[in-house]
Amino acid sequence: MLASAFPLLLLGFSLGMRHATDADHVIAVATVVSRVRSLGVALLIGAMWGLGHTLTLMIIGGAILLFGLVVPPHVGLAMELAVALMLIGLGGYHLTRLYRAARRSGPPAHAAEHRDGHRHDLGWVDRVFGASRVYVSLRPLLIGVVHGLAGSAAVALLVLTTVRDPRWGVGYIALFGVGTVAGMMLITGALAVPFAFTRARSSGMHNALAAVAAVLSVGFGLFLAYDISIGSGLFTANPQWTPG
Repeated sequence: MLASAFPLLLLGFSLGMRHATDADHVIAVATVVSRVRSLGVALLIGAMWGLGHTLTLMIIGGAILLFGLVVPPHVGLAMELAVALMLIGLGGYHLTRLYRAARRSGPPAHAAEHRDGHRHDLGWVDRVFGASRVYVSLRPLLIGVVHGLAGSAAVALLVLTTVRDPRWGVGYIALFGVGTVAGMMLITGALAVPFAFTRARSSGMHNALAAVAAVLSVGFGLFLAYDISIGSGLFTANPQWTPG
């Protein structure tokens, strides 16, 4: 049984790594990593992001597989919209910080950062809980949890078309999550290199790269929000949603 299921589980791991390269994931991580000072912290961010993503996949995807949970189109589109809003919030916050720093003719303030430079912003949530060390440490996990909302139904439905035993389906999702963790660690490590290089040599170039990442985050988030709200009809009586 294990031998026959091994190709499926291997496929789950491979697709998890590929899933990490989705545009919304890369853009969000690029925005976050622009403030990271070391490769080790970048890898930790990737691992925490992937873990949060996997947690959502296991809860929602597992419920779909084990209990036959059906995700209505409105709910599915709302989960995807949450990702779009997070991209807009992340990018907008970083653009605001860069603008304020430019007006002060100095680098962005790091006084409230975690001692490892481990700071990622979730807008109003940061302002409410930003003083908590536990919250600061768990930010990448929370970002991953939100991003996992958009893909969990699609992953579960893909499993339903390829495997009959829900237990193997849950195993598939778990390895998909492990692959996502590995992929996100590779991506965050790769993205951290140019930001660390420019931080050490030119604050102007570093801020320019950070601004590009933030603008891409806002722009892609706005595109997703428009496509979900208008193109897919989230706020209409008959929304069109295909998990994917």
